[in-house]
Amino acid sequence: MKKIYHLSTCDTCQKIIKQLQPLDNYQLQDIKTDAITEAQLTEMYNLAGSYEALFSKRARLFREKGLHEKSLSENDFKNLILEHYTFLKRPVILSGDNIFIGNSKKVVSAAQEYIHS
Repeated sequence: MKKIYHLSTCDTCQKIIKQLQPLDNYQLQDIKTDAITEAQLTEMYNLAGSYEALFSKRARLFREKGLHEKSLSENDFKNLILEHYTFLKRPVILSGDNIFIGNSKKVVSAAQEYIHS
């Protein structure tokens, strides 16, 4: 499956998607209007190896809820991501057995190289 989970209102996500063009055969899913399902999150988990790797500790709700002061389990990370879209580190790019998570230059470069190789 070739899929990109992103946020259409996020300038960084939009910049990365534009940078990765052309994205032939990639399906874009705006997680704000089309929430990720538990099955989709499980698929991401199987490739990433942990829910924590998919979790954004930069989300405003992370501090607002005082989660930065708590020790969270893998199950906590999973439930929080399913509870609110901002907890998913974005974008998440799936391509076959490969996953690219987040917006660091290293991750985006690796995704771009993989997509266009």
